[in-house]
Amino acid sequence: MKGLWKYLSPFAPDQSGAAAVLYGLGGIVVICDAGGCAGNICGFDEPRWFSGKRSAVFSAGLRDMDAILGRDDLLVRKVCAAAETVNAAFVALVGTPVPAVIGTDFKALCRMISRTLNIPALAVPTTGIGYYDDGMQAAYNALLPVLAQPETVVERGRAGVLGAVPLEMASPDEQQALMETLHGEGWKQVILFDCREAYEQAGRNEKNFVVSPAALEGARYLYERFGTPYEVRYLGRPLPEDIRAAVTGKRVLVVHQQVTANAMAEAVRNAGAALVQTAGWFRTESSCIRPGHVQLKEEDDWCQLADNDNFDVILGDIYFKRALSHFHGLYVDVPHFAVSGRY
Repeated sequence: MKGLWKYLSPFAPDQSGAAAVLYGLGGIVVICDAGGCAGNICGFDEPRWFSGKRSAVFSAGLRDMDAILGRDDLLVRKVCAAAETVNAAFVALVGTPVPAVIGTDFKALCRMISRTLNIPALAVPTTGIGYYDDGMQAAYNALLPVLAQPETVVERGRAGVLGAVPLEMASPDEQQALMETLHGEGWKQVILFDCREAYEQAGRNEKNFVVSPAALEGARYLYERFGTPYEVRYLGRPLPEDIRAAVTGKRVLVVHQQVTANAMAEAVRNAGAALVQTAGWFRTESSCIRPGHVQLKEEDDWCQLADNDNFDVILGDIYFKRALSHFHGLYVDVPHFAVSGRY
């Protein structure tokens, strides 16, 4: 039945993806909600809260009449009060279902805040309805034009990595793995776009690597503005040898975000799999989509595809397995934090 999900809980929403990109950049991040959406971001969708790295994230704390009447001046006063205690380089307003329903004028709010505080203010017009990758893309699109400095000199051996946020990762050490991979290929500096300076000096990168479809528009923007070439590529850990042995001669289904799924599919194909199929709920890019990829929209789509013996091996977050009572093959856990909130 359309819209009925009996086994799978909702994935990380777009405001969480936006907050993940904005995390730790030295700005004031305001989640325009009544408190619930910010609670989800801080409590479930952002593991860096437990790493010691700080980020200034506030809830707008909208009440019934605030939502009904708008009360933009009240939100501006709250942001200004926060700016008295946080030495912020910019302010970012992140949308949720409340401003989406009442039609909040984010551009006007940004002008009011910027004029009052004399620092850049930008809006990420998320709605709480899309998935996390929609929010990531919107955040990159909002940040890069505002923060990237116009005059930069390309530094040889400097590589940028777009899209490497925890929501896209399969393990907590995957960021370290991709840095090791690029250093091993001769890149002297690897920039993860996890600090404000990385955005300000984006034009210095000799090349950008894109590890998530959500970051592809950002890479295209940097190419158009600075001429920085980019490559869509998985840079995480290679497929373990025991998994390579297990897929030889088998029919394999891979479910993950597109860049990771493509890389795993290629690895199992090279390992001798008889058939390889990819699938996923998240954004796909026509320039790098794998032939035969299945775009999932409903829980029923997943059950029809995988809850049978059409495949011998499934690679994906173990959370998906709970909907597959009739699958009797081998299920290999490949975590996706945006799906299950776990590594």
